[in-house]
Amino acid sequence: MTILVTGATGTVGRNVVEQLVSRGADVRALVRDPAKAGFTAGVDVVQGDLLDVDSVRAAMAGVSTLFLLNGVVADEYTQALVALNVAREAGIERIVYLSVIHSDLYVNVPHFAGKFGVERMIERMGMGATILRPAYFMDNELTIKDVVTGYGIYPMPIGARGLAMIDARDVGEIAALALIRRERSATPLPLDRINLVGPDTLTGAGAAAVWSEVLGRTIAYPGDDTAAFEQNLRQFMPGWMAFDMRLMAERFLSDGMLPEPGDADRLTAMLGRPLRSYRDYVRQIAG
Repeated sequence: MTILVTGATGTVGRNVVEQLVSRGADVRALVRDPAKAGFTAGVDVVQGDLLDVDSVRAAMAGVSTLFLLNGVVADEYTQALVALNVAREAGIERIVYLSVIHSDLYVNVPHFAGKFGVERMIERMGMGATILRPAYFMDNELTIKDVVTGYGIYPMPIGARGLAMIDARDVGEIAALALIRRERSATPLPLDRINLVGPDTLTGAGAAAVWSEVLGRTIAYPGDDTAAFEQNLRQFMPGWMAFDMRLMAERFLSDGMLPEPGDADRLTAMLGRPLRSYRDYVRQIAG
């Protein structure tokens, strides 16, 4: 039987594909541009778009398990609902959906609210699924590395409540384990939700301190100016997305992204190893 991975060429999706292949799974990857796939031999690459119903139907033919990952785009919610309805039509009863932690709390943040709407559809329609709720990805730090090293500041307004940052490689491996568990079950498994968190909860000042330690010089945290953050983002992304990111940052300041008791222990048990730390990740990208 076949596991279909959407969003397969992104940071998380590519990790999911690699982890599934390494465990002997039969993998199909849905991509917009097959020339950019570059997967290992044996991955069935199919071209399609989640708004192209015919291509989604073709991609899901013969599929037993679905990994649904939607990018942060203006029509993310519609893409997810199309995919889930086609999966239901195709008789796919094993699903792993990549949502986001606190999707039910960050109610005014568009891409969080959209993901929570997808979670509600999965639950209300009785679809067997594991809903993965990752916290902030450490991999986002790649986008600010040059600012940190070049200007000596940590520019993300993440505040003082703290974010339980997680490495995308851990997300990919946990997703693969959840997919294989569902794929190999004799009967469809009931709905469950898993918070995906890292071993450390980082504040803005704390993240700057880690960078200072790794680089051997002081990195400052200039504060929590979300308006300036939005304006900086508008230089390289659409205005609606920059505003979405600002709203998210404001919830970082007010609520944080905090794990629930036992979250990290559960993930460590699933992986059979410690979660990757923020300090190790910074060392990796700073080198």
